[in-house]
Amino acid sequence: MAEQEFDYIVVGAGTAGCLLANRLSADPNNRVLLIEAGGRDNYHWIHVPVGYLYCINNPRTDWCFRTEPDKGLNGRSLIYPRGKTLGGCSSINGMLYIRGQARDYDGWAEASGDDAWRWENCLPDFMKHEHHHRLDDGGDADAAHRDYHGHGGEWRVEKQRLKWQVLDDFAEAAVQAGIPRTRDFNRGDNEGVDYFEVNQRSGWRWNAAKAFLRPTCAKRDNFTLWHSAQVHRLLFESGSEGKPRATGVELERDGVISQVKATREVILAAGAIGSPQLLQLSGIGPASLLAEHDIPLVHELPGVGENLQDHLQIRSVYKVTGAKTLNTLAASWLGKAKIGMEYVLKRTGPMSMAPSQLCAFTRSSEAYEHPNIEYHVQPLSLEAFGQPLHDYPAITASVCNLNPTSRGSVRIKSRDPREAPAIAPNYLSTEEDRKVAADSLRVTRRIAEQPAFARYHPEEVKPGLEYQTDEELARLAGDIGTTIFHPVGTAKMGRADDPMAVVDPRLRVHGVQGLRVVDASIMPTITSGNTNSPTLMIAEKAAGWILAERH
Repeated sequence: MAEQEFDYIVVGAGTAGCLLANRLSADPNNRVLLIEAGGRDNYHWIHVPVGYLYCINNPRTDWCFRTEPDKGLNGRSLIYPRGKTLGGCSSINGMLYIRGQARDYDGWAEASGDDAWRWENCLPDFMKHEHHHRLDDGGDADAAHRDYHGHGGEWRVEKQRLKWQVLDDFAEAAVQAGIPRTRDFNRGDNEGVDYFEVNQRSGWRWNAAKAFLRPTCAKRDNFTLWHSAQVHRLLFESGSEGKPRATGVELERDGVISQVKATREVILAAGAIGSPQLLQLSGIGPASLLAEHDIPLVHELPGVGENLQDHLQIRSVYKVTGAKTLNTLAASWLGKAKIGMEYVLKRTGPMSMAPSQLCAFTRSSEAYEHPNIEYHVQPLSLEAFGQPLHDYPAITASVCNLNPTSRGSVRIKSRDPREAPAIAPNYLSTEEDRKVAADSLRVTRRIAEQPAFARYHPEEVKPGLEYQTDEELARLAGDIGTTIFHPVGTAKMGRADDPMAVVDPRLRVHGVQGLRVVDASIMPTITSGNTNSPTLMIAEKAAGWILAERH
């Protein structure tokens, strides 16, 4: 391929990259190239909600990363899904619309020194692309709902197209245990219990490629999309003030290695694993790591790849009596046929299910002034992801620590851009995280003991009531804990005097010109909830700044 030139090169057509490409190419004067290492999102299981089961750990749609053996998990290694297709993780994730808590963003403002990140200043960026079902004609929105949600944007938010009596009763048990009901998890204080709202449209997954690339970008002469194109490294020249300037990327496409130039900016939107990996491969990162792999140092930033944070969920499984669960519904070919027919005819039922249906935010103990744990509750159970459902009726109540204090890292293993980096989350490596894990299992037990759920005669199959002490429960958390795929923080935003900060408050890489990072890696601290929608907000805010600087 001959060398080509664009104004903006966006690396990664995932959640953030799709929105960025849409906003930047809306101005016909901007020549925008969007590069994706994965293929098109034309695999049918991407679009059927329950298809996440066939997309995760599938090399067609997932990078199929694994974590390093983790001491906090008693030496276990976990699969670590990251989307490898148009739409990125929004093509394989849980479709759950959760923003987090106002205090998360106020904390980002403090860490960065920029009030643009305060909750009240992030809310318009959430609302700009939102298309919320309660604001449809005939919707049930109250006046306050209109102050917190948008309508007419690209990002569809709907209620789930199913109900389970056993989940309704678990929710009532949560209320009996002191957790209030809520109708909206997304007004800044997400405490409460209710069904998740989901990023679906009429029973189909609604991913970022559908929302932001089709049909708008595809019709724009100034927009170019290259999929199945692997970026090897970023290109730099000497800029002003003695700083390096990003001028493009080197990539492999159709077996040919070439270089593409960016006259204005290169924007990394490759995610919390891909973005730090590309920075390190390009000579930006910890000097000792780069020297280890004989990569010439372009600019030393020791924080690149550090500060990894993730939500570790602990799965409690309860065998129940007298309840309809997916374990029993899908136990026969006839049951599976009925489930399939319901989806074909109505787009409802188990095939329209997100991975989790019922949500609750609460406190692991009275020591916390804010909800610090989140529940993902499902009317099914299995030993591990990808394994068959149990042959008895059961539910799973998974709980995660929203604000872990453990920190991990992402570090390249070689100069080969196709070799996965070493991903070391360091789960449960602090005493606080181990205490929250133990206490959160006790909260689960307290809910299960309430009258509304006790009528099912629940039997705790996992972890088991024989485990009671903090030490026992923390060790069991290490045995049964799994990621819910929320890695963030590996190119964190911070002030210029923060030696571990990678980007400034406007997401420009410290000490480098013409280069930004716009994805979940810039979060200084993880949000108190699922991370997909906050990533869209980050991209919305960044797009506004980039366009403003152009003019």
